Amino acid sequence: MKRRVFLAGALLGPTWLAGCASFGVNYSPVGTGDLGVVIQRAKGRLSVVNTSTREVLGEVQGLGDLSHASVVFSRDARFAYVFGRDGGLTKVNILTRAIEGRVMQAGNSIGGAISADGSLVVAQNYKPGGVKVFDAHTLELRLDLPAQYGQGELSRVVGLVDLPNRHFAYSLFDADEIWVVDCNDLSKPRITRHRQIGRQPYDALVTPNGRHYIAGLFGQDGLAMIDLWSDAPQVRHILTGYGRGSEPLPVYKMPHLRGWAVAGNRAYLPAIGRHEVLVVNTETWQEVGRIAVVGQPVFVMARPDGRQVWVNFSVPDYNKVQVIDTLSNKVVATLTPGKAVLHMEFTPRGESVWISARDDNRVAVIDTQTLATQAMLNIDAPSGIFFSSRANRVGF
Repeated sequence: MKRRVFLAGALLGPTWLAGCASFGVNYSPVGTGDLGVVIQRAKGRLSVVNTSTREVLGEVQGLGDLSHASVVFSRDARFAYVFGRDGGLTKVNILTRAIEGRVMQAGNSIGGAISADGSLVVAQNYKPGGVKVFDAHTLELRLDLPAQYGQGELSRVVGLVDLPNRHFAYSLFDADEIWVVDCNDLSKPRITRHRQIGRQPYDALVTPNGRHYIAGLFGQDGLAMIDLWSDAPQVRHILTGYGRGSEPLPVYKMPHLRGWAVAGNRAYLPAIGRHEVLVVNTETWQEVGRIAVVGQPVFVMARPDGRQVWVNFSVPDYNKVQVIDTLSNKVVATLTPGKAVLHMEFTPRGESVWISARDDNRVAVIDTQTLATQAMLNIDAPSGIFFSSRANRVGF
């Protein structure tokens, strides 16, 4: 009997059938929740991938310098907004694999965010220092906020995250400040400046519940944290002594806090210049442990259920990935998925992790339970991996 396929487009949103010979035979339904993108760092393009079937669906070219690219997604997960190092902001329809808008908005840019309601896309810039706010539909510039400090100087901006109610937070590396901006009225944006928060905030995150904004400090041990739920938010320093009394190693690659691992009431984060992962109680924000690892951590990422933490490293150990068991807080596996591991991304329920190996021109897909390799995808110089499930997460 011939099978019949019903597509509830009005309820489920856009759906694309890839590789269909007919609606009754060999159909392969792909909705936006199945999709993701892999940055091809050296080629100025991205690969659109199916996270369910573990295959490359096609490529999008003409995206400029993607050497430090990042991606955020629209609310319906149909559009990927790609932030290039050269200041390019590109809106890509990942269903059709077509560019639907592109602006050169800065000279040097390292990432961005999208508002909780999906209406605004914001880019953080090194040159000129500041953030720019765009209409998510048209990419029309709606607001330009220079990161001005001192005697008219401009700071590089890092650690930009979305917050509830069209708010954003970001850090000023050169000014030692954190700004929180209310974008509800774009004609009169309200900026709260937190000054002298610590030396050289290099990256930041917001906790999954949107409560704590935490900036790592490159110029001193510790982190700067703001409780955004407080009636009068103030900066508090945490983990100020983790490196005290010992000489840090040269830092070859800055850790990325955006992949910070929160599992239960514990957080796991990279220690700058050390071969350690720090364990922190998220109720007291006190250090409760350290885990020795093989190298200097770059990404420390929790599987979605919090049962495991996966860690990758800077040179010379960037061919390795270690797996930490969060019950014992011990390393339980060391993997070598390829040369120059740059990024990891879990599928929404954590059954698989995708790992980019830039110098081997491949992405490894690994079963997180058995640690068996499920697939190897041939992709030129892959770096960042971003799945559309990020559309439903604060700070991503």
